[in-house]
Amino acid sequence: MMYGESPIRHPRISHVSNSGSDFGSRDDFTSYIVQVPLTPGNNPAFVSIQLRDVDSNPATVPNTPVETDTASSCKDDEPDQTDLRISEGKKDEDDTLLYKLSPPLTRIVKISPIIIALYRILIVVRVVSLVLFLIWRIKNPNNKAIWLWLLSVICEIWFAFSWLLDQIPKLYPVNHATDIEALKATFESLNPDDDELTEKSDLPGIDVFVSTADAEKEPPLVTANTILSILSVDYPVQKLSCYVSDDGGSLLTFEAMAEAASFAKTWVPFCRKHMIEPRNPESYFGLKRDPYKGKVRHDFVRERRYVKRGYEEFKVRVNALSHSIRRRSDAYNSKEEIKALEKWKHWKVKVEEDQYKEPRPALVAPKATWMSDGTHWPGTWAVPCLHHSKGDHASIIQVLLDPPGDTPVLRTGGEGSALDFEGIDIRLPMLVYVSREKRPGYDHNKKAGAMNALVRASAIMSNGPFILNLDCDHYVNNSRAFRDGICFMMDRDGDRVCYVQFPQRFEGIDPSDRYANKNTVFFDINLRALDGIQGPMYVGTGCLFRRTALYGFNPPDVFVAYQEPSGCFNCCFPRIKKRRPATVAYEPEYCSDNEDQDRVDISLIPKQFGSSSMLVSSVKVAEFQGKPLATIHPSRRGRPPGSLTESREPLDFAMVNEAVNVISCWYEDKTEWGINVGWIYGSVTEDVVTGFRMHEKGWRSFYCVTEPDAFRGTAPINLTDRLHQVLRWATGSVEIFFSRNNAIFAGRKLKFLQRIAYLNVGIYPFTSIFILTYCFLPPLSLFSGHFVVETLTGSFLVYLLIITLCLCGLAVLEVKWSGISLEEWWRNEQFWLIGGTSAHLVAVLQGILKVIAGIEISFTLTSKSSTGADDEDDDFADLYLFKWTALMIPPLTIIILNIVGILFAVCRTVFSENPQWSNLLGGTFFAAWVLLHMYPFAKGLMGRGGRTPTIVYVWSGLIAICFSLLYITIKNSDIDGGWFMLA
Repeated sequence: MMYGESPIRHPRISHVSNSGSDFGSRDDFTSYIVQVPLTPGNNPAFVSIQLRDVDSNPATVPNTPVETDTASSCKDDEPDQTDLRISEGKKDEDDTLLYKLSPPLTRIVKISPIIIALYRILIVVRVVSLVLFLIWRIKNPNNKAIWLWLLSVICEIWFAFSWLLDQIPKLYPVNHATDIEALKATFESLNPDDDELTEKSDLPGIDVFVSTADAEKEPPLVTANTILSILSVDYPVQKLSCYVSDDGGSLLTFEAMAEAASFAKTWVPFCRKHMIEPRNPESYFGLKRDPYKGKVRHDFVRERRYVKRGYEEFKVRVNALSHSIRRRSDAYNSKEEIKALEKWKHWKVKVEEDQYKEPRPALVAPKATWMSDGTHWPGTWAVPCLHHSKGDHASIIQVLLDPPGDTPVLRTGGEGSALDFEGIDIRLPMLVYVSREKRPGYDHNKKAGAMNALVRASAIMSNGPFILNLDCDHYVNNSRAFRDGICFMMDRDGDRVCYVQFPQRFEGIDPSDRYANKNTVFFDINLRALDGIQGPMYVGTGCLFRRTALYGFNPPDVFVAYQEPSGCFNCCFPRIKKRRPATVAYEPEYCSDNEDQDRVDISLIPKQFGSSSMLVSSVKVAEFQGKPLATIHPSRRGRPPGSLTESREPLDFAMVNEAVNVISCWYEDKTEWGINVGWIYGSVTEDVVTGFRMHEKGWRSFYCVTEPDAFRGTAPINLTDRLHQVLRWATGSVEIFFSRNNAIFAGRKLKFLQRIAYLNVGIYPFTSIFILTYCFLPPLSLFSGHFVVETLTGSFLVYLLIITLCLCGLAVLEVKWSGISLEEWWRNEQFWLIGGTSAHLVAVLQGILKVIAGIEISFTLTSKSSTGADDEDDDFADLYLFKWTALMIPPLTIIILNIVGILFAVCRTVFSENPQWSNLLGGTFFAAWVLLHMYPFAKGLMGRGGRTPTIVYVWSGLIAICFSLLYITIKNSDIDGGWFMLA
C-alpha cells in the first residue's frame, strides 16, 4: 500500500468489456469477463413469474429463474397472454396485504377561488388592453420618425404574442398533496401481535440514476454525498438500487464511490437510528441550527461525535485520492519502465550473441493508471492513450454493494462499542458503478446516451418499474420523498402517470439571488400551473419515471379515434372514439381473459430494444410491477395486492454479463434507442424533448412539492457561469423549434394549453431579437430627439397605465398563489432582460447556423465546484469573481448607450431654445426602465468593492472619452429645436 492511501482496499474491477477494435460483431457478446462473488446471504428464493409471448424465439430466452411459457395458444381456462402470475409461497401464510382496498394516496389542495378568479380577470383585462393599445399604435404613427415608430410597433406586437404564450398555460394552477400514511397502510402490512411493521412490502422497486461526467468539474466528494443520501432514504432496502454513471470513466470517481460504499455502513444505520435529516453528511454537519434539538436518546451525542469524526476522515481520504492515484501510478509505471528496459537489454544481448532477429520490444512502457490491486484501470488514464481516453475506453460495471436480502440484518450486542446499532437494520441498497463503452467513430449522445445505457443495464440487474434520475450535485434532502413520488404512481389512474417531477431547490445562492439562480418563477409558477393541465415538463433532474413510459409505450386506454363507414350523416356528426389498449402489456384487469383485444406485435420489440433477450423479457415484468393495486371494481386494471412481497431473483453471472453487453457503444445500432425509446437524442436539452414525447402520447405527469424540499443541489452564482448555463438551455430550445419536436407538429393527444406551453419553450429565445432592438430604441430616441409616439397623449398614457397596473396585479396574485416572494419575481424579470440581450441571442444564431450550415452545437459542462475565488471564508466568494466572456458585450453596450443617450438628451434640451420636454421625458423613462433591469449585470461587472476588474476601467475610459466628445460637440454647435449642427 502506497503512503497516504486509504487503508480500505478498493474492489477489483471484475465486470469489464474486453472487446477488440471491431465493436459491431455478434461474437463480441461472449468476449466479456464477468466475475460475481456469490454471497449465500444475498441469494433469496426467486419469484416465479410467467411471461407469455415475450420472445417469439424461445431458444433465445436466457436460463434464469424467470420461467417462460412457450405455449403457442391460450386455452379458455388459461389467462390472457399478458397475464403475469406471482407465486404466493406458502398458501397458509396470513398476508394482510392481499385483496386490500386502496384509499386515495393524493389529493388536490385548491387555491383560493377568489385569487384564481381575480387572476383570470386580470389576464382578460390585460389581453383586451394590449389589443386596443396595439390598434391605437398602428392607427397613430409618428410621421416625424416613422422608422422609430415601426420598430417599436413590431417589437410590441411580438412582446404581446410572447406574453400571451407564457400566460395562457397559467390559467389552471393547482397544488397536489400526498398521503404517505395511506401508502404505508396499503402497501406495508402490520403484524397484529406487536403492531410493528413487518419486513414485507408491496411497494414497487426504484432504480436511482446518478450521472457524472467530469471528475474535475463535478468533484467526487459531491457525488459521494449524493450517493450517501440515496442509500439512507426511508424506503424498503430490498426495493432500492442505485446506479452511478461515470461517463468520463475516471478511476478517481470509482474509488470515491468505493469509499462512499464503505462509509455508508456507518452512516446509513446512524441515520436510521436517530432519524437524521437531511441525510447528506456534508449538509447535516454543516447545519447552523441546534443538532440536538428533539433528540432524546442518551447515546446520540457520543455517536454523532464519532460519526462526524469518521466523516471528516472520509473527506480527507476522498480529497487525497487524486494524489494517491498519481503516486501509485508513478510507482507502478517506474517498475514497468525498469522491466521494459531489462527486457530490451536482454533482447539486445541475445541479438548480438546469437545473431537472431526478433521483434524489438518497446523501450518505454505506457503511462498507465493503476488500481490499488496492481492492475490497469480499464477506463480513462491520466495520460490518455489508445483505448484509455475519454472517448475511447471499455465498458465497466462494478457492484460496490451487493443486493440485500429480504430478511433484516439486525446488529446485536453493542456494549462497549463506539456505535450501538442493536436492533437496527444494517442492510444497504445495491450500489453499482457503471461506465459505458466509448469508441472513436460513434456518437455517444452525451448525457442522454449515458442515461439510456443505465436504463438497459438496470433493466437486467434490478428492473425497478420506476426510475429516479438525479444530477451528481442534487442530494436527497427529504428521506421520505421517494414515498411521495410513489403515491402518484400507485394512486387511482396512476398507471397513466409517466413521471413525477420534483422542483429543483438550490443551496449556496447569495441572499439577494442577484442572477435569479433559484428560478422560483419557473418552478413554482410555470410548472405548478401546468400541473392543472397535463402535467409539468421534465426539467432534467429530480424526476421519478415510469420505466414503461421511458420505453416509448402509450398509456393504457388511450382514446383512438376511427372513422365510421361513410354515410350521409357522417359529415355532420363527430367521429366515434373507441378505447384501445396501446402498450405492450396494457390489457384489462389481471384476472380477465379477453382474447378479442388487439395484440401487440411482439416480434417488433427486439427491433426497438436491441438483441438482448434478457432486456426484452424484462419489459413486461417492469410493466406489471408498476401497476397500481386492483380494487374490487371489475373495470379497474391493476396487479393483485401482495404480488410484490416475494423475493426478487438474485443477481448472477449471466445478468451482469448481459448488463455489460447492453452498455456497449454498438448496441444501439439499428434500434430505436434515442429515437422512440429512452431519453431522446438530438438536443442539448434532452430532458424537455423526452417529456414532450411522453405528453404527446397522452401520458400525464404530476408536480410534487414536499416539505421539506425533496432534493437540493447547487447552481452557478457567478455571472459568467450563469450566462453559459442559460445559453445551453436556450440553444436546446432553438433546436427543439427547428426539429420535429416542435409542439406545432404534435398529435391530438397533447392538450391545447399544454401545446401552448411547449410551443413557448421553442419560441422564447427568438424574443431576444426584439428585446435587443427595443433596448436600443431609447438611445436612438434620445439622440434623434423623437419618441415612439409623436406626442405623449392622454390615450397613450392611459393604455400604458392600465397595462402596467395589470402586470403588477398579476405579479402580486402569482406571488400569492405560488408562495414565492415579490423580490424573486422581480429578479426573474431583470435576468430575463439580461439573458435576452446576451445568451438567448447567441443561442438563436447557433441554432440558425446548425440548420443552415450543419454546424454542431457544443456546450460546456456546468461546474459544480468552486471556481477558485481567493476568499475561502466567504460562502459567496464566487459571486464576485469576474470572468470575461463575449456574451457580456451586447448588454454592456446597451448600458453605455442608454447612459450616454440620457446625458446627451438632457444637455440638448436644457440648451435648446425650443426644448421638447415630452420627448425627453418619454425617452429618459424608457432608458431608465432598461437600466433598472440591467442593474444586476452592471453590479456583477464591478465585482467586490476594491476588486474592480481591469476591463471595467477600459470601458470606463471609453465612456469618459464619449462624454468629452459630447461636451465639445454641444459647446461648438448651434442648437435648434433639438437638432444640432457643427459650427
